[in-house]
Amino acid sequence: MSALLKAAFIFIAPGGDPLKHRGWVKTDEVELLTVAVSTYGQAESLARNLVEKDGIAAIELCGGFGNVGTARIAAAVDVPVGVVRFDAHPGLGNVSGDTLFG
Repeated sequence: MSALLKAAFIFIAPGGDPLKHRGWVKTDEVELLTVAVSTYGQAESLARNLVEKDGIAAIELCGGFGNVGTARIAAAVDVPVGVVRFDAHPGLGNVSGDTLFG
C-alpha cells in the first residue's frame, strides 16, 4: 500500500470564505480538502498554511484561477501545484479569474 496523500483543491468564487466553505473527502490512500477563497491573496495565504501547518503535499486549483493566479499560488508553496484549465470560466461569467481577481 502506498503512503497517504494529503492534497487540497482550492476554488475561487465571489464570497468564498476559507474558514466556512471547506470539506474533506477521505479514502484509504487520499485525504482531499476542498476550500473556497474569494481572492488570489487569500489563496496564497491559505496554500502556505495548508502546506506548513496541515501537511498538504499537493494542491490543485480550479479553472477560475488564470495564469497569473496559478503562478502566484505555485510561487507561494514548495509542493506540486496543478490546475484545471478554463480560459473562459462558465461559473465566472465566461472570463478568466485573472480578469476578475488578478
